[in-house]
Amino acid sequence: MSAAFRRPRRQGGTTVLLVVLAALVASLGLVPAQAAERPVWHTRVFAKVQKPGSPAYVHVHPNGRVYTSTYTNPMGDTMRSRVFEYTASGTLLRSWTVPGQDLTKPRGVQVATSDARGRLVLLEKSRARVLTLDVRTGRFVVQATIPDLAGAGHPIPNYAAWGPGGGLFLTDYGQNVIWRIPAAGGTPRVWLRSPKLAGLEFGTTGIVYEPARRSFLVSQQTTTDPLDLLRGHLYRVPVRADGKPGVLRTLWTSGPLDLPDGFGIARSGNIYVALLGTNQLVKLGPDGKVRSKFPKAPLVGSNGSPIAFDSPSNATFLGTRVLVANQSAIFGDASKHAILDVEVGERGAPLFVPSASRLR
Repeated sequence: MSAAFRRPRRQGGTTVLLVVLAALVASLGLVPAQAAERPVWHTRVFAKVQKPGSPAYVHVHPNGRVYTSTYTNPMGDTMRSRVFEYTASGTLLRSWTVPGQDLTKPRGVQVATSDARGRLVLLEKSRARVLTLDVRTGRFVVQATIPDLAGAGHPIPNYAAWGPGGGLFLTDYGQNVIWRIPAAGGTPRVWLRSPKLAGLEFGTTGIVYEPARRSFLVSQQTTTDPLDLLRGHLYRVPVRADGKPGVLRTLWTSGPLDLPDGFGIARSGNIYVALLGTNQLVKLGPDGKVRSKFPKAPLVGSNGSPIAFDSPSNATFLGTRVLVANQSAIFGDASKHAILDVEVGERGAPLFVPSASRLR
């Protein structure tokens, strides 16, 4: 028996008196009760996002801070896009305005990931550029411009993830391509081009690398296959030993107009996908089978928080919660532009940022 347990016995009646007093104080409510754990799917507002609004992804940085950006500007405005920095509890700290945008075109910026130097990697729409932002100095650097493939439509860089060897892999919402930029920077090259990545207006969205499988998971909102009936997909594509893509296979097929967007992977292998079209989150098992949906009723987005889901666009892990960007892509309701915090009861897989991921 330890000294901590022997000492009260030598104190005799004093110990009994202290125990009685402690019980009395607790019964009177003078000792704060231990905070109850949040139930699974409990949702609260993490932060509201200022103008121009329309956040589409939330990045949790290794420095412990949270970043988002304004992915779509309202029609007719001349505002430039912004990047916002929050504490892990949702307090806004700083923001930066994105330079060099073409204000005559649709514009927006996505905080896609960070590199080994801690810089944010940004995907800018108006000029289809990849930029980095040093959050210590506020310096933006243009790293690459995504080519417009002849006859394929305007490139729209959407999501990005680091892959084997430190290369940066990007999905292109406007073209049926996944691009690769070398770890040291340089010209983007087509890594994978497939008819399965061609969308009927709604194209390729999220991408996450699975180091243990040496493969990528890629979400697709719709395809041009008329038999698909506007259903989306979650694909898995392995990376071969020579660095080239293997066979693209379907892990999960959504319902019509679910419009799967960004997603996060738990340590268990479960996958949480934001359904932009039906205002829900879906939890998939590692085998791609649906485990649950939240909320159960589609479209209305009733999640129990003051702000309902309105085009939820991602699911990024922070502890045992996922942070969800509420984009309001269809209705453009600025009052719904927010980051929502959803408890899921399990932790996310570590962010893959290899030491070689430096660009220029």
